[in-house]
Amino acid sequence: MFSTALRRPVLDLPTDLFAAIVDLKRELNAVILAHYYQESEIQDVADYIGDSLGLAQQAASTAADVIVFAGVHFMAETAKILNPDKQVLLPDLAAGCSLADSCPPDAFAAFKAAHPDHLVISYINCTAEIKAMSDIICTSSNAVKIVQQLPPEQPIIFAPDRNLGRYVIQQTGREMLLWQGSCIVHETFSEKKLVQLKIQHPNAEVLAHPECEPAVLHHADFIGSTTALLKYSFDQPGQEFIVVTEPGIIHQMQRQHPEKTFIPAPPNSNCNCNECPFMRLNTLEKLYLAMKNRSPEITLPEPIRIAALQPIQRMLAMS
Repeated sequence: MFSTALRRPVLDLPTDLFAAIVDLKRELNAVILAHYYQESEIQDVADYIGDSLGLAQQAASTAADVIVFAGVHFMAETAKILNPDKQVLLPDLAAGCSLADSCPPDAFAAFKAAHPDHLVISYINCTAEIKAMSDIICTSSNAVKIVQQLPPEQPIIFAPDRNLGRYVIQQTGREMLLWQGSCIVHETFSEKKLVQLKIQHPNAEVLAHPECEPAVLHHADFIGSTTALLKYSFDQPGQEFIVVTEPGIIHQMQRQHPEKTFIPAPPNSNCNCNECPFMRLNTLEKLYLAMKNRSPEITLPEPIRIAALQPIQRMLAMS
């Protein structure tokens, strides 16, 4: 009987990928930026690990000739917006974002046109086209701070994440018009299973990202960006934490405090739906090949890049 399975091409990969990547970094004068949601081995080889704000700040200040972005497409786009003369590589071009996809540029342009007096604040988890239509970009780290700096009489559109928008409204008391986008990972956490975990671990504190649904956030002891969740778990004397965000962040938590227990919050179904399928498309092998081949490369039309640059610069100035 003959197998009908397709054979994968054999890749000529070095035995020690870590060492090979270090050599390529030196050869290319490259910097590797990785999000906390990346695979642990990618985090271990990165020069900088952070959340969207930290990564944007690093991209804005780097002296490297090549930026290798171990994250998703909108993050690499942000790096290119800030560094038009640098080469920006993304290990897998298919590493997109469900939240960014939930805000199509044509539909958002019509939504914005229907509310011409509104200032547009867009969460950084959006495409370059949406950034170009925005007045200010924000991240989960600084969204509340940015909204608090605006005149109270200024009407605001907040896009694309409705859950982060609801959280900002709750924290600031500001009314905002919300685009109804969401993240498939942060929507999937089960309130019922979270309550069951709390019963099983009565001393555990619940740490949640503001992209989660309101019913889940209701049970959180602390709500914050990935960087804020890390800092809180490090600073608190508690020994057990239930982590309600993409579980890639737990690698850094365990590295810094191996004596503490970090429990990933479960999704509704019996699947790995609490892991971002787009973030996990990047692998150490793809990272090496992207650097070796200097591809896939992120490019942007210059008018879009210039239009998207101003709201990012406003965010960095207001942060």
